[in-house]
Amino acid sequence: MTVSVIGTGRMGKGLVKTLSPIISGLNWGSRSIDHVQQLINERELKGVKGVSLDDALRADIIIHAFWFRDLIPFVQKHAEQLSGKILVDIVNPFTEDFSDFTTEWGTSAAEEIQKIIPSTKVVGAFKNTFAKVFENPENQGLTSDVYVTSDHDEAKHSVIELLQGVPFRIMDAGKLMNNRTIERMTLFEREIAIRYGHYPYVSFRLFGQ
Repeated sequence: MTVSVIGTGRMGKGLVKTLSPIISGLNWGSRSIDHVQQLINERELKGVKGVSLDDALRADIIIHAFWFRDLIPFVQKHAEQLSGKILVDIVNPFTEDFSDFTTEWGTSAAEEIQKIIPSTKVVGAFKNTFAKVFENPENQGLTSDVYVTSDHDEAKHSVIELLQGVPFRIMDAGKLMNNRTIERMTLFEREIAIRYGHYPYVSFRLFGQ
């Protein structure tokens, strides 16, 4: 399966760094191919190809790295191109000041995206992972968990299989509705990390597994 990461912010950079050693021919999509190619060269990322947004959307699995406010119009605009594809949703619907959520209690960003593009298989992942963690996923001998969710079991297991080999512990986290908990726990862990002085190096680890 072909794979694209779209976005050149902190999460996009972290995802590409993490995925490039295990995915041959990873595409990195941006509105500016020159900019993304510069990032590839600076980071000496072997096997990563800078592509346009249109080319990135031709992949079988597309991992976005957008803010929620930008993701909604993006999927609306590109619904036809996303049809039949797997879209990996990493976003949390935080307010601008990170004090609350822009979604209601009975839903999640992943569910809202799935409603807008019903012919796309939305898979949630990396929602609990702050960008700083990509630099060092292991802390005190433990790796960060990544919770993978979807209402499409085949798509979910395709993403779980794709992520084998990354320096994280990949876990089947059930249905998309479980992102209601994951997204809110992510904001909670941010508050705790700020209080104890290790923000933004923040993620989850489930004991007992």
